[in-house]
Amino acid sequence: MVSTHILSAYDEDLKFLTRRIAEMGGLAEQMVSDSVRALVQSDTSLAQKVISDDVILDHAEREVGDKAIVTIARRQPMAADLREIMGSIRIASDLERVGDLGKNTAKRVIAVQGTGVPRRLARGIEHLSELALSQLKEVLDVYATRSPDKAVSIRERDEEIDAMYTSLFREMLTYMMEDPRNITTCTHLLFCAKNIERIGDHATNIAETIYYMATGAQPEGERPKDDTANTVGAVTE
Repeated sequence: MVSTHILSAYDEDLKFLTRRIAEMGGLAEQMVSDSVRALVQSDTSLAQKVISDDVILDHAEREVGDKAIVTIARRQPMAADLREIMGSIRIASDLERVGDLGKNTAKRVIAVQGTGVPRRLARGIEHLSELALSQLKEVLDVYATRSPDKAVSIRERDEEIDAMYTSLFREMLTYMMEDPRNITTCTHLLFCAKNIERIGDHATNIAETIYYMATGAQPEGERPKDDTANTVGAVTE
């Protein structure tokens, strides 16, 4: 028979993982929001803060991984409990990557500081980031409730961000063709836009992990995609 003390310690381990994931989600959201604001406003100080905050997020991911390994070794969880722990590792990894994408965007701020971001393109990047951050926030709320239905709903909306990215991609190409002097700035902005679009992919990954944690199964069917920009040219970082 498992003692009350052991069960209590195990519950504390799970609570630690849940709390740390929530903290990572909040920091990742802030880093992305700050990186876009720094880009649009040419705020190098804010960009540097985002770059520095990435160290905190990296440390938090290692903490989650270490706690998960120790918990598995000590408690030998099965079924739903094991999925809970493994899901925490996967979500922490996705959130760490979101932070990396925010950091990569922040690094571009210095590169475009001299020319600034054209207002028309700035609005497009802001709208794309708002959609990506909304999806990220929503999936973190679903993590708290473990609702498989809501997780599937978020997964099925992944194409919204893809479609907006494709539209912005084409607008930037047009901007470069109109005036070759815009090529350097727009190239940096294309990388920033791709960073933001990939945040939506990580939010979708998290939604799929939550579904697995709640049900023990993977969502059915392929995730919807509408990223036709990749048929024009690949942008990776």
